Amino acid sequence: MTLLFFSIFILYAILIFSFTLGSLKISEFSAKNRDSRTTFSVVIPFRNEAKNLPLLLRSIQKIEYPTSHVEFIFVDDDSSDRSIEIIKNWHSILKTPTRIITNKRNSNSPKKDAISTAISMAKNNWIITSDADCSFSKNWLKSMDLFIQKTQPTMIVAPVNYQAKNSFLEQFQLLDFMSLQGITIGGFGIGVPILCNGANLGYKKETFLKLNGFDGNDHIASGDDLFLFEKFIAENKKNVKYLKSKAAIVTTFPVKSWRDLLNQRTRWAAKTGSSSSVNIKLIGLLVLLTNLAVVYCLCTAQIQLFLIVFILKMCVDLLLFWPTIKFFEHRGSFFKWYAPASLVYPFFSIIVLLTSLFYKYNWKGRRFKK
Repeated sequence: MTLLFFSIFILYAILIFSFTLGSLKISEFSAKNRDSRTTFSVVIPFRNEAKNLPLLLRSIQKIEYPTSHVEFIFVDDDSSDRSIEIIKNWHSILKTPTRIITNKRNSNSPKKDAISTAISMAKNNWIITSDADCSFSKNWLKSMDLFIQKTQPTMIVAPVNYQAKNSFLEQFQLLDFMSLQGITIGGFGIGVPILCNGANLGYKKETFLKLNGFDGNDHIASGDDLFLFEKFIAENKKNVKYLKSKAAIVTTFPVKSWRDLLNQRTRWAAKTGSSSSVNIKLIGLLVLLTNLAVVYCLCTAQIQLFLIVFILKMCVDLLLFWPTIKFFEHRGSFFKWYAPASLVYPFFSIIVLLTSLFYKYNWKGRRFKK
């Protein structure tokens, strides 16, 4: 058993080391300032987001980009709170053209339907999707435009950050999320892109239509980002690029309870399990086996073996964490929470796997199966 555990760990260490090298290969994007050329349609689906919309709208107000080159399309997915009223009240304040449209439901995936509805009405060829619980930097669209002018992609995967309070729950989420961001960047660096995030994802409308959008996966409630990403990768991997730029970061927030966190991660696990990517499934299996090894050692009171495996895993994970938290500027709080979060994570990840296999999950007040 000890030999098996160390074999798994060696493979895991090779995997993390590869992602670390890949992450270091992706340089921060820089380009000479040019005239803004790209026209964007920013799509933001929302359902009962009255608490989050004011922050989002304030950040939109501060964006520095020609108003003639951008529109914001808010897609109402059957909200029952003051969300629509809040957006309408901001309409006269915002410089940027905004529209509120109603989601047209055609599938089992409300968010995919919302994005498809917006794209069918979008005026511009570049679509950017985000969420109502996000905020943007003033140069967000400018960095996207410069990257498009310089690299000519069909899809842009861009960074997403968490603004977390100094509590274990939120810092745990932050570290978990940073690991996903590290894998995202590292995957592009080694030429095996496997992850993206729909809170900051851009793509050409013409390519979306050419690939028939979400057809083939719209029976799955989540995955509006991952499944479309996989379609673009299959069509032409070289044209799917990662924009590593602090100006391009979109910021969102952790959930406020362990129950909500479990529900959210169960939803994420459900879409990953339905992925067509063999790489994602193999990586997920290896990570799961590594976490199982840690849990098994502790639960069977093999304390010495547990300490060896746990400490080695922490050291290996740190290789990938460090460049990621450095880029996202979370070094100040990292070491305070790293050890306790690392101890809880193997147990949490196994619980998430089990719930994703056997239970429905809640999303925006609705219940979905895997």
